[in-house]
Amino acid sequence: MVSLKIDGRPVQAEENMTILEVCIQNGIKIPTLCNLKDINNIGACRMCLVEDAKSGRLQASCVYPVSEGMEILTASPKVLQARRSVLELILSDHDRSCLTCKRNKTCELQNLADELGIVDIEFMGENIPKTIDELSPSIVRDNNKCILCRRCVAACEKTQGVYAIGMQNRGFKTQIGSVFEKSLNDVACINCGQCIAACPTGALTEKDATAAVWAALADPNKYVVFQPAPAVRVAIGEEFGMPIGTRSTGKMVAAMRRLGADKVFDVDFAADLTIMEEGTELLDRIKNGGVLPMITSCSPGWVKYCEHFYPEFIPNLSTCKSPNQMQGAVTKTYFAEKNNLDPHNIFVVSVMPCTAKKFEIIRDEMGRDGYRDVDANLTTRELARMIRQAGIDYINLPDEDFDSILGESTGAAVIFGVTGGVMEAALRTVADILTGEDLKNLEYTAVRGLEGIKEATVSVAGMDINVAIAHGTANAGKLLEAIKRGEKTYHFIEIMGCPGGCVTGGGQPQVDARTRYFVDPRAARAAATYSEDESKVIRKSHQNPAIKTIYAEFLGEPCGHKSHELLHTHYVDRSGK
Repeated sequence: MVSLKIDGRPVQAEENMTILEVCIQNGIKIPTLCNLKDINNIGACRMCLVEDAKSGRLQASCVYPVSEGMEILTASPKVLQARRSVLELILSDHDRSCLTCKRNKTCELQNLADELGIVDIEFMGENIPKTIDELSPSIVRDNNKCILCRRCVAACEKTQGVYAIGMQNRGFKTQIGSVFEKSLNDVACINCGQCIAACPTGALTEKDATAAVWAALADPNKYVVFQPAPAVRVAIGEEFGMPIGTRSTGKMVAAMRRLGADKVFDVDFAADLTIMEEGTELLDRIKNGGVLPMITSCSPGWVKYCEHFYPEFIPNLSTCKSPNQMQGAVTKTYFAEKNNLDPHNIFVVSVMPCTAKKFEIIRDEMGRDGYRDVDANLTTRELARMIRQAGIDYINLPDEDFDSILGESTGAAVIFGVTGGVMEAALRTVADILTGEDLKNLEYTAVRGLEGIKEATVSVAGMDINVAIAHGTANAGKLLEAIKRGEKTYHFIEIMGCPGGCVTGGGQPQVDARTRYFVDPRAARAAATYSEDESKVIRKSHQNPAIKTIYAEFLGEPCGHKSHELLHTHYVDRSGK
């Protein structure tokens, strides 16, 4: 420990801490833009300047370590003037169309301008028009709103291991982009949206689908079905002022109905369906010499990462479609048949925590007979915007239930939204199948937690099943490399493209850099997810009565002919090797 003074107050801190960390720990707010906990600490933006009282020098607090006897001033006239000047310089070259920006009121740059009392900008920037890239089906980049904080670059490199973007040019022409000035659509971007989650401004946003959804809702010939993912219900409340990790499932359903949905089904139903198909596929591979380890295919960001960087593992991917696509497929077949509806007139709107789903729904493999499994994908943020546009008072909505039969689900389904959840849900069902019993042990804690890579051996009916879990594609890459080197051997692997799983997907509500020092959204939303699991009467996928019904009335058996036709798919080598 070292002793120092901050604004005249004596404090103690660990010697390897930065001034910024010590200030946060002691309730002192230091403005930041480029700093992002555990992802980006480079001292580039200079907003976090503080004054060394002994030398009078200004230092970037996010990268400057504390030392014995140090005396720091965080709000001296010199510091405040420097911060204002830095911010004015950033704003001088920034597209300030705040009122029409998607990040209006959630923009960290906008909030800092308010906090520091910026009323005029003394400097005139070059304001050279910069690239706007709208070709990706998932992500829009507007470099006119970029402040070059590099948080998106760090997220793409460190968290995801994709390296799809980086710095280009020099001086006022500096911008962030892809190799050879290509669009994100033409490089190995996996559409995960972690760059959006990291961005403090409106430089990165999701490709908007709200106009198409509004048009469908207004079309009397369209039968509009909404289907939200497990992770949406534990996050959307944040858009309306609820604490991070608040469950608001019933309000979410009610809001969708008030928007005009004809039915509100639950992708949790298809998560249970996925377990039936995926669990059966796993047991078949183990018993009959199939390709092992089998790797989950629920996360489209991870699937695209595999297609780009590890195509040799494509045979290892489960052939199951994601729950999102399965839900759309059974809505436009089973549900359509039962209700005498033309599937071409059914408009399926998925609400996902994920921007990669926007790419997934347009994959050639995801449809048949001239229609798509899913017609439009909204992120959690987009749904919240529609709710606000419609004037719906979300907080005061009464709770409502999903529509039957494709809205019935189990606790196993809801935990699909968190890392380790697909594995745990699968184990609950596989264990019962192998033993022929209704086992009371429901919670496989060995596969829970936020470690980047987790391993476990689960003994069931005399069979040892070696499993692994990875979240964030950089961790997925480490795990696959270990397998390639022969260091690891598994039967079953769960991989989720985003850190923490879907709960912190690229389409979830923004969490600013300061809040991340006090609340881990991964942990808070995961806790809410497990809470919903515990509240369910039925917590195993194979015990869902609605699942039993759809197999009896329509699908036949898991991994049978009908389910292979509708619920399974294949993948594409995108490596160019």
